[in-house]
Order: sequence, then C-alpha cells, then structure tokens
Amino acid sequence: MTSPEFLTPKTLMPPVGYSHIAKTNGLPLAYIAGQVSCDAAGALVGEGNFRAQVEQTFANLKIAVEAAGGSMSSVIKLNYYCVDSVDPKEQVAVRDVRDKYVNVSNPPASTFLVVRRLARPGWLIEIEAVVALGS
Repeated sequence: MTSPEFLTPKTLMPPVGYSHIAKTNGLPLAYIAGQVSCDAAGALVGEGNFRAQVEQTFANLKIAVEAAGGSMSSVIKLNYYCVDSVDPKEQVAVRDVRDKYVNVSNPPASTFLVVRRLARPGWLIEIEAVVALGS
C-alpha cells in the first residue's frame, strides 16, 4: 500500500516538530473542517483553559478523521487557529497534546496562525486537518 511521503529540503529552515512537505502519492484525501472544544451537544469544554480546549479539540479531530475512514497517523496537514489572548507560553500545549495523536516520526505539515477571535466567544483554538486515506 502506498504511504504519504514527508520531506524537508535541505535548503529550507529545519522544521521543529513538523514537516515542510507531505505528498500523498495518489492516495485519496479527506478534508476535515476546523474542530473546536465542544462536546457532542455543542457545549464548550474547558472554558478559559487553553490546554483543556486543545485536548478536547484533538479528541474531536480524531472522531472526525476516523469517521472519514482515516487514522490520526494518516494526517498529513494541520492548520491551527489560536486566539491572540492565549499567552504564547501556553501554546506548547498544542505540541504536547498533538504528539499523543500524530506520527511524531513523520509529523504532518503544519501552519499555526494567531487570530483576533474565532467564530464563537470562548473558543481559544480551532484545528483543521487533511488526511491521506488508505495509508
């Protein structure tokens, strides 16, 4: 079975905890909409607690990825949207929690954005993913 390739050209800055390039080699893709820290009933989990929100958001992301027919080890791209009120020192929680879910030997390509706000008050982080199915 074909697997995605994770590449880091020597002429780019060395990444820390992510890959610069993720190639699918013909595998079908699933695009997972931004997940947030809400339970199945839509209630916010971890109000005011960044780490708790990251944990719930990754749990939700895993549910969505598996519903699409993938696994967290087949995630090839993550986009993070973090509100600017989160102290940059707290942002390490993202990698701490993420590393429980993804293949850390070949981490997904990633983008981390700091935004003024998300769609609903209280949300501190939103994470979307691209998954290579069948890997």
